[in-house]
Amino acid sequence: MNRYQDGGAEDAVGGNRRGLWVEEPARRRRMPDPVRASAVRAVLIVSLTLIQATVGFFLTLTGSWLAFPMVLGAVAGTIVATWGVLDVWITRQMWNQRYGVVSEPSSTARRRRREERRAAKAARAERKAGPARIPREDGPLAAFGRR
Repeated sequence: MNRYQDGGAEDAVGGNRRGLWVEEPARRRRMPDPVRASAVRAVLIVSLTLIQATVGFFLTLTGSWLAFPMVLGAVAGTIVATWGVLDVWITRQMWNQRYGVVSEPSSTARRRRREERRAAKAARAERKAGPARIPREDGPLAAFGRR
């Protein structure tokens, strides 16, 4: 085998070589299909609108009669592109509301509940322990029988 192929062969020193193709875990999870489809649609609409606006701008500079229809199309494309971007946002929110809830508690939720229980237990123990101040016999209200 040559040096670029990976068949599990070992080096001359006896260690395994790293192959040419190495699978690495994804950094972020893949978007759900409906969200990805609306994102692709939005990117295509926005790119076509930008192309149309650029062509309209250059046609305006040259004084061509096509400038007016192109600029009108670019304005309409801007409205459609705004709708496309909003569609991505709404589809993503809808997907998260329907399918984004995980039914099992995460370790963070467990840790927070544990801290809340400890705080409640400490508060109960503090209430049960009594007053935090030591009563004085020679205070300003001692003459009235209060401590």
